[in-house]
Amino acid sequence: MTQVPLLTPLSTDQRIVYSSITWEQFKLIQTGFANSPGIRLAYYNSTIEILMPGREHEMFSRLIGFLIGLFCLENAIEFEPTGSMTQEREGVVSAQADESYCFGSSKSIPDLVIEVVVTSGDTSKLKRYQALGVPEVWFWQDGLFSLYRLRDNHYDKIIRSEIPELATLSIDLLTRCVLMAQTSRLEAAKKFRNALKSSSA
Repeated sequence: MTQVPLLTPLSTDQRIVYSSITWEQFKLIQTGFANSPGIRLAYYNSTIEILMPGREHEMFSRLIGFLIGLFCLENAIEFEPTGSMTQEREGVVSAQADESYCFGSSKSIPDLVIEVVVTSGDTSKLKRYQALGVPEVWFWQDGLFSLYRLRDNHYDKIIRSEIPELATLSIDLLTRCVLMAQTSRLEAAKKFRNALKSSSA
């Protein structure tokens, strides 16, 4: 009897980068990966990045997304979670964030994208989102958030979100609860919700 090998998730990200790629070549590669869920493709400055997220990457992405959704629900904020939808500027750039959001109303370019960085590439990712015109980008790396706001065709580093709907969100609280959620999602959600209720009381 043939033994079927067990499929195990990648423990860490697998990232492949190719340069000197035309937009037309990228679109052919993109079509080839159309039936490969979970694989993220990005293109900018004649370079394509193929990312296969590992377990840690996906876990942090979902935890952050869950807590931001909880913040919006607790504060009666209308939001549209657009996840890793493909964002493109024809012939120039294509990107798929880990998490992305529109607040207030639906938009072609989200108000916020969030990237979990397990290996590297945050600088190149900023350039992609600058070309797309994304107003705000957050990175999660080594247990910390880094926030960037688009101003006059470049990103400035900021300490709290300048998106009006997220003005009262404590990045310190969000950071603590994301880290706590590695051990207990339930306890992290309770702490986060209780802190939100205390601050609005």
